[in-house]
Amino acid sequence: MWFREINRSAVVGIAIALAAGIDGGAVAHAQDGVTRTLIYATYNGQNRAGEVFKSMQSAQGSTGERIESFAVVSKDANGKVTVRDQRHRDAGVGAVVGGVIGVVGGPLGVAVGAGVGGAAGYLTGDAVGIPIDKVESMKNALTPNTSALVVVLDDRWVNDVERSMQQAKARQIIASQIGVR
Repeated sequence: MWFREINRSAVVGIAIALAAGIDGGAVAHAQDGVTRTLIYATYNGQNRAGEVFKSMQSAQGSTGERIESFAVVSKDANGKVTVRDQRHRDAGVGAVVGGVIGVVGGPLGVAVGAGVGGAAGYLTGDAVGIPIDKVESMKNALTPNTSALVVVLDDRWVNDVERSMQQAKARQIIASQIGVR
């Protein structure tokens, strides 16, 4: 019983920390004048998205791309969603990536990803502004025995990253510019 209480406390703590950091991140982005895009790509195989990310990451030095936040998510044959890797440099952008994980991963994804309920509402709301049809497409694209790569980056790198994802045989690529207040 005490273990459940610790877990609930940890999730509530994460939610509070992320909620506090979201506004700070938004202010920083608004001040730097840079617009960002979230790209969600799905691949056949539970490990493929991780392999694609490693390849993209190693090429960043020569291409100049800078991925600000990312997550690698997989769904096994039984439908269990696992977050294999997740990193973010900014609390606001990290909360967006976490929101996507929450949408594709269900309740466990919310706890691991965003730490807040209502992930779909958060993503489609004023703070982020991803159209509901794109959020639904993300949710439906992660099927058993697939993986997904979620990245947030400066808009100037979108075409290059999408091209890399297509060359890596992405099943589906969904891109949406994210709004920041």
